[in-house]
Amino acid sequence: MKQKIDVRHQIVLSQVMLPAQANVAGNVHGGEIMKMMDAAAAAVAQRYSRGNCVTARVDELQFHLPIFVGALVTVTASIIYVGHTSMEVHVFVEAEDLESTSGPEKALSAQFTMVCMGKNGRPQTVPEYIPETETEKRLFEEAKAKREAMKQKRK
Repeated sequence: MKQKIDVRHQIVLSQVMLPAQANVAGNVHGGEIMKMMDAAAAAVAQRYSRGNCVTARVDELQFHLPIFVGALVTVTASIIYVGHTSMEVHVFVEAEDLESTSGPEKALSAQFTMVCMGKNGRPQTVPEYIPETETEKRLFEEAKAKREAMKQKRK
């Protein structure tokens, strides 16, 4: 089943991994993948807010399997929650061995907090996000609860 991509709430980036992105054994450096994830999170946040966005936090970065040279890496970044000046972005990474018939596999995932910055260098208000599907509503409520728990922890 094809997933509909909302051009304001989700972005997909893909790239074939090259030798310059890996160690001598052919394992792609984690930092290379993290850079792609950050770029995708920033792109979807900027598209949504129509402003410059910066990374404020990365949570729950989990590597599930190694990625090798030649793999097609696909990064999907989705807005799941919007506060006053910040957005929670879920980033999901799949890796696919293009010489195999097994298809893409979950490689890693993370939650990014992106803040929209105004021209004055201060956080600026972002548009309200209204989740529509059941999945969007569930992710929104989970992210909202997580943010509230983080606020309580800081107190």
